[in-house]
Amino acid sequence: MTAQPPVSNDLDRLATVRKSIVRAIESVGRKTDVVRLVCVTKTIDKNRIQSILEAGHRHFGENRVQEAEAKWPELRKRFPDLRLSLIGPLQTNKVREAVELFDAIETVDRPKLAQALAKEIDRQNKAPELFVQVNIGEEPQKAGVAPGEADAFLRQCREAFGLRIAGLMCIPPLGEPPSPYFALLAKIAARNGLTRLSMGMSSDFERAIQLGATEVRVGSGIFGERS
Repeated sequence: MTAQPPVSNDLDRLATVRKSIVRAIESVGRKTDVVRLVCVTKTIDKNRIQSILEAGHRHFGENRVQEAEAKWPELRKRFPDLRLSLIGPLQTNKVREAVELFDAIETVDRPKLAQALAKEIDRQNKAPELFVQVNIGEEPQKAGVAPGEADAFLRQCREAFGLRIAGLMCIPPLGEPPSPYFALLAKIAARNGLTRLSMGMSSDFERAIQLGATEVRVGSGIFGERS
């Protein structure tokens, strides 16, 4: 029996993920239009992405500015209503390109970056959605502001740099139950007047939705395991 081409598998998995999202939303009585599925296209070529676009999906996430620059400007010409999020670390020397290319930047995590973003946003007169990344498990190898410092950093972003913060983002520790970390992120957001929560990936997006996620970032659940 001949194996299906990757594109067919991608579309089947996309449909399955969408159904799982609806079930998770309905299981806790949330409105079905409150959760945005961000297809993570790191290492995925333009042909496979185009097939997802042609199927009607419009929200995507990339981890690296340089990789995104090589793929997305051409795709945006064909699909001008697509929405692209940066979900990987952002270096200050790539802020100009990031503000030009991305509709959302989910990894604001330090004052130097916040200040650089404020200047570039003003220079380009653009308004990408900004999320503060919280190192929810306080893991030394991960980026993000510590949970105990999130309130102060959010205040600094708003008052010192004039940034409009849309929400919070986190990646729970691998191998641990994610629910306590999702609940903590939701608590930090609530006390800071934020309603947007980017949390949940291929292995745990359903639980994230049940705990308040408004954006879930799914890569391998749609495109299969990356080599």
